Amino acid sequence: MKKLLIATAAAALAFAAAPALAKDKVVLQLKWVTQAQFAGYYVAQDKGFYDEAGLDVEIKPGGPDIAPPQVIAGGGADVIIDWMPSALASREKGVPLVNIAQPFKRSGMMLTCRKDSGIETPEDFRGKTLGVWFFGNEYPFLSWMSQLGIPTDGGEDGVTVLKQGFNVDPILQKQADCISTMTYNEYWQIIDAGMTPEELIVFKYEDQGVSTMEDGLYVIESKLKEPEFVDVMARFVKASMKGWDYAREHPEEAAMIVLDNDATGAQTEKHQVRMMGEINKLTEGSDGTLDPADHDRTVNTLLQGGSDPVITKKPEGSWSHAVTDKMKSM
Repeated sequence: MKKLLIATAAAALAFAAAPALAKDKVVLQLKWVTQAQFAGYYVAQDKGFYDEAGLDVEIKPGGPDIAPPQVIAGGGADVIIDWMPSALASREKGVPLVNIAQPFKRSGMMLTCRKDSGIETPEDFRGKTLGVWFFGNEYPFLSWMSQLGIPTDGGEDGVTVLKQGFNVDPILQKQADCISTMTYNEYWQIIDAGMTPEELIVFKYEDQGVSTMEDGLYVIESKLKEPEFVDVMARFVKASMKGWDYAREHPEEAAMIVLDNDATGAQTEKHQVRMMGEINKLTEGSDGTLDPADHDRTVNTLLQGGSDPVITKKPEGSWSHAVTDKMKSM
């Protein structure tokens, strides 16, 4: 009996000393700074969903000087968040990005205009100055103008394009009649600056038939040939979508989790709670699987981007269901 007790105690000590199973490391590069736009990932991390999936996830904030395609091409991330126009442009230029999941089902991009500019319909854009984001975000706008037959080189019959920065000053200071906004961010910055909804008119890209897919998850194509990597990404996407589901059910808590992760302290509770509500409208209905029709609509929009389209031909292999199919079998 004494020998049995000693043996049992030794076995227990050996078990206690055994190292825990190592978690698979995943580095995620965000498209922009820490904000509710990325709440699902921060929630998944905070609530232990990644840990439960056997993952050790590092979330790297983005910013104006950070280009996710360049980060992943240089080995600085395993998976990135990017808008599809940017990802497709990068692919055509030699960075073989593949969309493995699409948490955002709808577009939040808008053109917000001052009513006192006289704009009531898109046809009224002629002769006006419009603020437009560049670095790949201008192509839906150029496609829209191309479809309307409105030149973008100024003049009474065209529009003057103002390269817009990361603030809403041009519309507040009347430097532009309209500026680019997102439903969850810049529009509300205009409101917070003192303008009222009654003083504005908004044109959602989605309503104009020129919407393109926004925050998707992208990896380097060759990595999808590795079964182990596909398995890791499947667990990552599944846990992330669980985070997005939680964010929709608990928007205020999700916003607080985002604020807890904002190392800059630049975000406010009011703005993040409001942003969370708007972001949830864009992710609702998505299980993470990209609808090929959404991809093809984006491609067609980009190919109609005037004389200098973001892509020159329809891409091959730019999306894959390998990860989400694996996720659904778990």
